[in-house]
Amino acid sequence: MKNKVQLITYADRLGDGDLKSLTEILRTRFDGVYEGVHILPFFTPFDGADAGFDPVDHTKVDPRLGSWDDVTELSKTHDIMVDTIVNHMSWESEQFQDVMKRGEESPYYRMFLTMSTIFPDGATEEDLVGIYRPRPGLPFTHYNWAGKTRLVWTTFTPQQVDIDTDSAEGWAYLTSILDRLAASNVKFIRLDAVGYGAKEANSSCFMTPKTFKLIERIKEEGERRGLETLIEVHSYYRKQVEIAHKVDRVYDFALPPLLLHSIFTGRTDALAHWVEVRPNNACTVLDTHDGIGVIDIGSDQLDRSLKGLVPDEDVDNLVNTIHANTHGESQAATGAAASNLDLYQVNSTYYSALGCNDQHYIAARAVQFFVPGVPQVYYVGALAGANDMDLLRRTNVGRDINRHYYSTAEVDEQLERPVVKALNALARFRNELTAFDGDFSYEVDADRSIRFTWTAADGSTSAALTFEPGKGLGVDNAASVVTLAWTDSAGLHETDDLIANPPAVA
Repeated sequence: MKNKVQLITYADRLGDGDLKSLTEILRTRFDGVYEGVHILPFFTPFDGADAGFDPVDHTKVDPRLGSWDDVTELSKTHDIMVDTIVNHMSWESEQFQDVMKRGEESPYYRMFLTMSTIFPDGATEEDLVGIYRPRPGLPFTHYNWAGKTRLVWTTFTPQQVDIDTDSAEGWAYLTSILDRLAASNVKFIRLDAVGYGAKEANSSCFMTPKTFKLIERIKEEGERRGLETLIEVHSYYRKQVEIAHKVDRVYDFALPPLLLHSIFTGRTDALAHWVEVRPNNACTVLDTHDGIGVIDIGSDQLDRSLKGLVPDEDVDNLVNTIHANTHGESQAATGAAASNLDLYQVNSTYYSALGCNDQHYIAARAVQFFVPGVPQVYYVGALAGANDMDLLRRTNVGRDINRHYYSTAEVDEQLERPVVKALNALARFRNELTAFDGDFSYEVDADRSIRFTWTAADGSTSAALTFEPGKGLGVDNAASVVTLAWTDSAGLHETDDLIANPPAVA
């Protein structure tokens, strides 16, 4: 994976609604800004029960968005990441519909998990309450298979039926997806919901030793096809460190809430500790198509004696501060307040979580770009987007608050904002300065500031960022301060205002 800034986006929400328009946007408006792109699910259908994460056919591009030829065309200028949805598929898929019709006579009968697949002799109350799930209730839905009611395993929504990754049929399905992606010059796969993809009795069915074996198996199949693997798992931070040793890339999901914690409290101790212990083979993010995860910095959800990166009361304060900064918008979109809920995420754009404060926002992005790893910027964040309450009201899907539809005309309008210009300049700076491929170090000053430094191997370039977070809860207090100094072929440069005086490489 190139050490360059990447974009995360839907094919239909940035531009005029399809892959061709997205390609044009990336090659013109964001030329030199984003050199890779993670295209969120564009399979058939892209607008199902979970915004494309419930594919009816994972090997086909929804014709409303384009074709595999369009994906291949984009790959000529941008490295492409695509989701491989490991845990489930749509109940409307040809395979599941055949099982509903023919039951045990279907060739796909063993492809899908039922309660009895894992508990053939029945399950105790202890067995069932021990299953970890991101949403309330048990992970089963009643489905009729050829006249017989079965309890089908549905980890997420009732429309997303879980695949038996141990079955020959389930494995053949997964490898067919890898074949299709490799054939279209995709470079990276993101394993969606893989933490839930390997179930077994007498376990939580989440991030167990069996899960790691599944991850390793998929990684090996990907390597055979020239695909690099990124793992998507929200979990206790030590599990993320453990996962990182077994895969190509992991997400740094702890960084977004830790930066908010620093800005809301004026302290950098928790952030500095994370910089010390975190895996460096990470993709860094502040925002994604999901909410802002808080499970990643708190105590272990399965064993509260395992303490988090910050105390649980700090996590509660963090969530409450986001709600206050958004004037209750995030609260209206989070948890039981809206459908499609998750227990461990706050639904808000990152910009709104910071009270739409430009200085806080660009400071957080600067830290993201200086922490080791490959930076990814979500398309709403790329335009410093605020919460879309109109879309939330129309759909009542909590995460839609952070899934605005930007037409090409609106993209052009947003690109004129100083904070967006500064972000684009910062991304180009991150892409062009050779120091970011060199050696990294950091220093902490009394828990109140942290300094990140990069130096090219040959000493020709360097960059140092000092981050002093805003002091006190809320965004009406002191703004976060970042000071950037760098050397290039033209000598030493400095700026203490990334918006008024954004950096550029000579």
